[in-house]
Amino acid sequence: MTATSRLPPIRTLGFSAPFRWLAGGWLDLWRAPAPMLAYGLVVAAASLAMTYALYVSNGAFWVLALSCGFVLVAPVLAMGPYEAGRRLEAGQRPALAEVLFVRPAFRQDVAYLGLALLVIYFFWGRIAQIVYGLSTFQLHETAEAFLRFALTSAEGHTMLIAGTIVGGVIAYLTFVLVVVSAPMLLDPRADVFSATATSVRSVAANPGPMTLWAAIIVALLLVAAATGFAGLILIFPWLGLASWRAYREVVGA
Repeated sequence: MTATSRLPPIRTLGFSAPFRWLAGGWLDLWRAPAPMLAYGLVVAAASLAMTYALYVSNGAFWVLALSCGFVLVAPVLAMGPYEAGRRLEAGQRPALAEVLFVRPAFRQDVAYLGLALLVIYFFWGRIAQIVYGLSTFQLHETAEAFLRFALTSAEGHTMLIAGTIVGGVIAYLTFVLVVVSAPMLLDPRADVFSATATSVRSVAANPGPMTLWAAIIVALLLVAAATGFAGLILIFPWLGLASWRAYREVVGA
């Protein structure tokens, strides 16, 4: 039996699928509101704390770069909502401890995926530095100076446009690798290679709907960032639960 024959079948979906996942994830969120909102609060608090620490140390550039790169590591951070989605699907009521400490996630294959995403995250940081360096010969030492450069100068606008294009390509390629593989790795029978291959096959079989799903995820995370990360309390667990539904609908038994 070849490696390809051991991979699960992939279903072909329409453009309505992402909205169905969002609707189902929203219902799941309110079936277990306490643990899900608590999980979102933890993610939001950690994001805000990191952003504030960078800002007060005049690291406005890193606030922008790392906030945009959040979408790269979010799939692994959402293991709690994936586990909650799995339990809700099985007719169980997830507890906070069960979504904060997901036992199936403590294994090598999940660690490999997390390490790969961390490498991509750091790679994006370096790319962002290069784009910044090519846009200006000045070093903006304060957050106010950097924001003024980025928002009011032609060079700053060029930096934002170039960074958006390059970051978008990196983010989409990462999405292709993890949109299915991250939730799939809750299954102890799945390894990181088969899960990643299944994720790529899922996007290849449904390029339109999956690209729409990626755009929805980015849009909602941008909304959360615009609220000072407070929106993550609601949006992060919602997207995690919806992503579990996406995996379960795209990937066959």
